[in-house]
Amino acid sequence: MEENKKHPKALEVHILVVTVLVSVLGVIVGLELITRLGITTNTSIIGALIAIVVARIPLRALKGFADIHSQNLVQTSISASTFVAGNAILLPIGVPWLLGRFDLVLPMYIGAFVGVIASITQVYWIFDTRVFPASNAWPPGIAAAEAILAAAKKGKRALLLLYGGIAGAVLNGFFGIPADVLGVSWIGNIWALTMFGIGLLVRGYSPAILGVDVNKLYIPHGIMIGAGVVALIQIISIIRGKGHSDTKGPEPMMPEKMIKYTLTRGISLYLVIAILIVVIGRLFNEMSLGMTILWIIFAAIASLCSQFLVGLSAMHAGWFPAFAIALIVLALGMLIGFPAPALALLVGYAASVGPAFADMSYDLKAGWILRGRGVDPKFELEGRKQQYIAELVGAVMAAILVFFAYEFYFAQDLFPPVDRVYASTILAGVDPTIARNLFTWMIPGAIIQAIGGPARQLGVLFATGLLILNPIAGFTVLIGIGIRLIVLRKMGDKGQDYLYVLGAGFIAGSALVSFFTSTLKLGKPK
Repeated sequence: MEENKKHPKALEVHILVVTVLVSVLGVIVGLELITRLGITTNTSIIGALIAIVVARIPLRALKGFADIHSQNLVQTSISASTFVAGNAILLPIGVPWLLGRFDLVLPMYIGAFVGVIASITQVYWIFDTRVFPASNAWPPGIAAAEAILAAAKKGKRALLLLYGGIAGAVLNGFFGIPADVLGVSWIGNIWALTMFGIGLLVRGYSPAILGVDVNKLYIPHGIMIGAGVVALIQIISIIRGKGHSDTKGPEPMMPEKMIKYTLTRGISLYLVIAILIVVIGRLFNEMSLGMTILWIIFAAIASLCSQFLVGLSAMHAGWFPAFAIALIVLALGMLIGFPAPALALLVGYAASVGPAFADMSYDLKAGWILRGRGVDPKFELEGRKQQYIAELVGAVMAAILVFFAYEFYFAQDLFPPVDRVYASTILAGVDPTIARNLFTWMIPGAIIQAIGGPARQLGVLFATGLLILNPIAGFTVLIGIGIRLIVLRKMGDKGQDYLYVLGAGFIAGSALVSFFTSTLKLGKPK
């Protein structure tokens, strides 16, 4: 790293103008995909490519985008606006709307937006600590960084990334094989991803082989609760200096105090937000004083746990079950006995914080790679600060545009599909069978997580796989791990380095195909 090199500022006029423009694009994509297709694609790669193209426009004001760190700020803002608009704000406010409680839409909007800001801020505090080391996988972040580096440096690694990108695009576009999952299998933790793949297969084939749908029995949810409880105990153990969530790589840069600082400030922030939601949503008219206090405490703890569980899944697998974890929070809230309006705000609150946490982590991982993997601490911290600002720019743009656009979508009956699941679950009420299954399957989930320890996250990743219906991805990840083991045996660390770049290419190529094929469907009837 060059001595005294200065990182570009997120609020420099030329950077701010571009980040605002690409954030608008990200919001449009996020809203359209979440309502029409039920998913939100990662637009980091798109942001990186836009910045690379902008740098080649022969205008003096745009020459600064030849700098990889300026490109990093652009991809940070667009990915933030995409996830915040679709997953973190529109999705939460859709639940009270579907329940006919239009008076709760604005309180949920405010709570979700403030929750997003709190979640982004906590990532800024805790990233690259022993709980969430920068040296861990965070696969989409690697893909974004490698794309930017390939354009800047060219050479052998660029060709390898290009080959991987072409292969990923062909496998995804022509054969329907989730090449991004194949790429992840060459980058992430082998143990964690193996359990993830097994979970995907069990979920996909349990009806045909076992004669039961594990999802309808709430087995994945019970396993995630058990694994999540143990994972949180392991995090507390790490905070007390008795563990480490990573098994190799450089030592985390952030000091020990930041772990405790994030946890204590995090729960304080979420308590304040929960109180804010209660006050502006007038939930005290729906519940007794004791139940209102319980709701505040439960909502704060559930949201903090939700973001950490999403973060652990995102760190190891690049996938995060935010929808499902919010459903778990909803189920627990129903068992406690909260009324329907309180449940609507509870599930929306829990759903708002996880995606922002994961997305910001991916972006910081990309920046960490681009800045030299922490070799210059001062430059790294300054770059991280500028990414935080860029992330906030994307989040604010998302909040503004969603505020003016949500009625347009809802009036056309365009809701994130999972909103209908949440609403119907609330209207259906408590099923004693659900409670029994949740508590029964907590036990194996806790055992699996305890056996694997904090470095492997076996229980959390197994539950993540069980919560996702995509058996092809299960086969893909296990085949990818098999290929990786063979390459490691024959070529050692050199082979892993090749797979690392190829895997990033597969993720990038698959993401581009998914983005453009999804975009072609935008505006079509649901």
